[in-house]
Amino acid sequence: MDEEYDVIVLGTGLKECILSGLLSVKGKKVLHVDRNSYYGGSSASITPLDQLFTHFGKEAPSKMEEYGRPRDWNVDIIPKFLMASGELVQILIMSGVTRYLEFKSVEGSYVYKGGKIHKVPADEKEALTSSLMGLLEKRRFKNFLNFAYNFEEGEDAEKKALPKNLTRASTMEQCYSAFGLDKNTMDFTGHAIALYRDDDYLSKPLPEALKRIKLYSESLTRYGKSPYLYPLYGLGELPQGFARLSAIYGGTYMLNKPIENIEYDQDGTVIGVKSEGETAKTKCVVADPSYFTDKVKKVGKVVRCICLLKDPIPNTKDSTACQLIIPQNQVGRKSDIYVCCVSSAHNVAAKGFYIAIVSTTVETENPEAEIKPGLDLLGTILEKFLSIDDLYEPTDDGEKSKVFITKSYDATTHFETTCEDIKNTYRRITGEELDFSQVQKDIEAVN
Repeated sequence: MDEEYDVIVLGTGLKECILSGLLSVKGKKVLHVDRNSYYGGSSASITPLDQLFTHFGKEAPSKMEEYGRPRDWNVDIIPKFLMASGELVQILIMSGVTRYLEFKSVEGSYVYKGGKIHKVPADEKEALTSSLMGLLEKRRFKNFLNFAYNFEEGEDAEKKALPKNLTRASTMEQCYSAFGLDKNTMDFTGHAIALYRDDDYLSKPLPEALKRIKLYSESLTRYGKSPYLYPLYGLGELPQGFARLSAIYGGTYMLNKPIENIEYDQDGTVIGVKSEGETAKTKCVVADPSYFTDKVKKVGKVVRCICLLKDPIPNTKDSTACQLIIPQNQVGRKSDIYVCCVSSAHNVAAKGFYIAIVSTTVETENPEAEIKPGLDLLGTILEKFLSIDDLYEPTDDGEKSKVFITKSYDATTHFETTCEDIKNTYRRITGEELDFSQVQKDIEAVN
């Protein structure tokens, strides 16, 4: 602690560990500190099972053996899936962290419509057999998918690809209308394929949404079945993988270190972090919101419910792992409800058991009632663990103080919004865009 560092990172959540790893690879001298005795922070996985009951302040069942071996459980506090061609997978591959982890494909992607669960069409062939649409709508949707999957950015490419009545500045709603798609098709396309959390995107220029739809398609073709991946033994493996990366490139880690004070110079720029009477000097600090309550603002709440099941979610073709999205309009809400399910197939539950997590952004004074539409789809629930967490984001960009704070994890069950925050924070710290190919070159140069 009596040394000087380029960067001190507070908290070992996934975002902080990724940033720590990337900055270490870039040649920065990094000290990574956590007040907890374990890696992961709010993105940790809890094991054994009795610790899950303790974490949520519940008494463990007298017959724990009914849940199989307790150590076979690794339960994510904040579960999320990875898009197979998404940016987090790119970071994993380029950084070499994949050597520490093993992934398995998630079997299915589903959407809720009209009181029923439907599989999200994986390709044009599935679109023609999907129960989500009528016959004529299927053909219109097939034409739209073909257009979206082949859409390329760039002025010349867009002129060739766009229908005559559309321009780059056209909104996504106008794009849907140009193909004659109805509101239900817009609904599941925007929320279950493009993965938007609300309908604000409809009034924005079409390229971004088309890029998201294309990402879904590319992720599907990468490993089949669904566009999602999930690490064996849970998401807690991800922060540890990036922590190893940081350590390999000179990063120093200290767990179970309480933070007593953050020191600043007379201009308000951070110069040190004090812990247990010692002060480590630094040029900047990166942290999760819990370390700087005076530099963040509350922007909402998220409710999550972890459910232990003995059977797969009904109407998902007995999937051992799946994602189910309930679009806001289907249940009269302003934001979507997310359901994800994993099981012993991913080494996160005892054999024959499943873990389902339902989450959404809180809109009322009764958060548990808000996730009821998701809970009702799960079948028999053996045990529930409810949490309601505040969502925070930094009040400034950190340019003056050199304190760079990440955002809280939102209600989504995928990592796309998480990656946006990682890129944004990296840009604020370094003044550069995160270039995945450059990360790989930096690693090769050191090796």
